[in-house]
Amino acid sequence: MISGKILRDAIISGANNINNQRSRVDELNVFPVPDGDTGTNMGMTVGSAVRELQAMDDSCTVGEAAKTAASAMLRGARGNSGVITSLLFRGFSKALEGKKEADAADIVAALKKGVEGAYKAVMKPTEGTILTVARVASEEAAAYGKEDVAELWDVVMTAGQKALEDTPNLLPVLKKAGVVDAGGQGIMIIFEGMGKVFHGEDIVVGGEAVPNKAKLSTANAGKGVFTDDLMKVEDIKNGYCTQFLINKNEGASAAKMRAFAESNGDSVVCIEDDDVINLHVHTADPGKILSEAIKYGYLTNFKIENMHEQFLARQKQGKSLEKQASAEKKPDPASEFVYAAVDPSRDYGFVAVAAGEGLKAVFTDLAADAVVSGGQTMNPATEDILAAIQSVPAKTVFVLPNNKNIIMAAEQAQKLADRQVVVLPTRTVPMGITALLNFDPSATVEANTINMMSAADKVSTGLITYAARDSEYDGKRIRKGEIMALENGKIVFTSNDITKATYRLARSMCKKDSSFVTIISGCDVSDEDAEKVTEIVKAKCPNHVEVSHIRGGQPVYYYMISVE
Repeated sequence: MISGKILRDAIISGANNINNQRSRVDELNVFPVPDGDTGTNMGMTVGSAVRELQAMDDSCTVGEAAKTAASAMLRGARGNSGVITSLLFRGFSKALEGKKEADAADIVAALKKGVEGAYKAVMKPTEGTILTVARVASEEAAAYGKEDVAELWDVVMTAGQKALEDTPNLLPVLKKAGVVDAGGQGIMIIFEGMGKVFHGEDIVVGGEAVPNKAKLSTANAGKGVFTDDLMKVEDIKNGYCTQFLINKNEGASAAKMRAFAESNGDSVVCIEDDDVINLHVHTADPGKILSEAIKYGYLTNFKIENMHEQFLARQKQGKSLEKQASAEKKPDPASEFVYAAVDPSRDYGFVAVAAGEGLKAVFTDLAADAVVSGGQTMNPATEDILAAIQSVPAKTVFVLPNNKNIIMAAEQAQKLADRQVVVLPTRTVPMGITALLNFDPSATVEANTINMMSAADKVSTGLITYAARDSEYDGKRIRKGEIMALENGKIVFTSNDITKATYRLARSMCKKDSSFVTIISGCDVSDEDAEKVTEIVKAKCPNHVEVSHIRGGQPVYYYMISVE
């Protein structure tokens, strides 16, 4: 017997497992048309139930856990595969209704109900898909008659895996592409996560298998419906993937709505509960579908995507994956960066320019994907910055040059890159650090561009360096080797003592409204001297100002000073 807590935890584990591996499933997506990304859609569908399940008490019943999950998934279902997944879990809700605990026979009934509901919701079920994998797993589970839930789930996993491996024999498009069905693979990953809990193991931890900087696998590069020999963009007749919720009026008929959608599109999946209808359809005229749907209730949760654009984007990604595979096999010995295809699930990435291991570590800790070695007297070439940009598998890559002499090279790389690039004209390292600290992952590219540079422009940068030659500046003679103090690019004074010059400059830069002073020490400064300088600056600055030290390790500048 399993309790409500076990079922609750099992579904959470399954959701985490598919979300950890969604990119792997996305890359298998070859059938029947480029309908978004199967792994992402399934992950978002099952993931939509996690928060509500986590809020449930450990004393919940299996009926309550199943109902909570099914209701959340119905509303959060995305894409054809996501809607079918939600239907499989709706079977659990119906079969376990009113039950406190569930035995193996209850789980068999739940699987059967889910499969029946999924087949009914799809007008023309296609074998060799998620439907086949779920049906075969359900039938084998019923035939074996296991009494222990964990043992029964082993049967489900073995039968489902065998059915998954057979999907290429049922669908020629899969065999030609050399892959198994993406939806079938996705449901097996969900079942795998659930099985761990049924066997008494811990819940699969969310996010552990998809670190932010991971690249897409190239295992399926050049395969799939997006390759020229399998499908062409003009083959997509119903080009808009349209999905929404109908919040039902009294007497609203899901059957009539589904029939209308079938006569005006394809890939129709329509599910309902007491309050809403979730409709998914591929159509040439989304407006016609919406005009009919509004007769049945008010509409929410719209998702209308142009599949022609999706197709071309994924076709381009396929070529990029081939390029990535080639780069991984034969890396460029002249570059530390390896080309990576864009991952559609990664919105943003970052490239920073900095010299010194300490500064590189700072930018990496602040989520920079790639750090190009460079700075004053060592400006990287355009091709170096381009290689770094194209090693970041994000749709939009922000570049932080952190030196006025590097901005132009970054802008040239921007024009050559095969992905969207935004060059933030940061002129100093402190500006770059502040810009990254003000990034908002939930904001648009435009909003982040404005907000990050607005914050960076408020930073004052002080630099302590030496005169490389005898010269004259602003009427004052400067001798070679003299210590120079610069504030925002201008020489403000010279000195013969590095320590005195540093705390004098920091004190003069500190204004009434300043809150933070960061001392960044260079490669020619000992830790002892840096700590001494930091303590003096703390003593010289007002009490409300927070003073900190970073071991930057940069050449040329003994100290960089950031004042905010």
